[in-house]
Amino acid sequence: MGEFELIARLRERLEVDPAARPAAAARVLTASGDDAAVTLPAGATATSVDLAIEGVHFTRETAPLDAIGHKAMAAALSDLAAMGAAPGEAYVQVGVPAGLAEGEVIELADGVAAVARDHGVTVAGGDISGSPVLVVAMTVVGHAPDETALVRRSGAREGDAIVVTGELGAAAAGLLLLESPRLRQAVVPDTAEALIERQLRPTPRVAAGAALAGAGAEALIDLSDGLVADAGHVARASGVGIELDAERLPIAPGVAEVAAAAGVDPVRLAAGGGEDYELLAALAEESVGAATRALEALGLRLRSIGRVVSGTSAILRGARGDGIEVEGFDHFREQAAPRSDRAEPA
Repeated sequence: MGEFELIARLRERLEVDPAARPAAAARVLTASGDDAAVTLPAGATATSVDLAIEGVHFTRETAPLDAIGHKAMAAALSDLAAMGAAPGEAYVQVGVPAGLAEGEVIELADGVAAVARDHGVTVAGGDISGSPVLVVAMTVVGHAPDETALVRRSGAREGDAIVVTGELGAAAAGLLLLESPRLRQAVVPDTAEALIERQLRPTPRVAAGAALAGAGAEALIDLSDGLVADAGHVARASGVGIELDAERLPIAPGVAEVAAAAGVDPVRLAAGGGEDYELLAALAEESVGAATRALEALGLRLRSIGRVVSGTSAILRGARGDGIEVEGFDHFREQAAPRSDRAEPA
């Protein structure tokens, strides 16, 4: 099948029935199939770009093609969640290496489409090209009534509580299990599969981002590079310090066992491994209760794990108040270790 026939098939897989999403259909005047998409947004928009490259962000030996597509879309939408934006449109670019069959490209697209459907996203365009390795690039656009509804990293204030959604460390433990199958003996099969699923098919916390924004979050970020590293991004952007309490971290079931089997510290794994795609927020103390109830209504727990103090960096403190050194993921420091994290936007 030639390029244009493949594009046509991909459009079929990614198209969404406008009747199912009237609000989205009203925004997108011209979608895939023309030289450019035409949209009619109202209010404020938030745009994020994500890149996934074979051998850098993932390997096909450990990640099924549908999971690669799923994660590419989910990771991009997680950035919108971290702004409190409602997902709107997505633009998908795929570099196809020689030897990747047409059916495999469709499998990749099905992973993208599944996440798009789950979160009300219209795939409004994209591009496809030959490439030395598999490349998936995502551009996603989110919407808000106005700019004041969007939450930035730069609003944390001294005295705020630092809260986090869900549980930490599952994706990092799942990556260890994929890379070293022998470690699966450390946990029961169901737990191992759950950890691997968190690595391969993360869930962007879109509804949680909106709930936290509505509850008055002063600052928001998604946890992609690791808890301490991402808290550090908030600290620097806000011109404050952030202290995290190691004993209060909500570490996912099975992480400690996998870490022990791998000979690594479970706290460092949970706080530095990244790719959890949970949300970290700074909230005024009086807003924590309302935010907690809003997250409970979504089936998610919100835990207070630290506070905003004076300073300009983030630190994880142990039981005795001592600092625990944790390194998050950095592409240019760790290019030799393929994984699915991505660099922060410049």
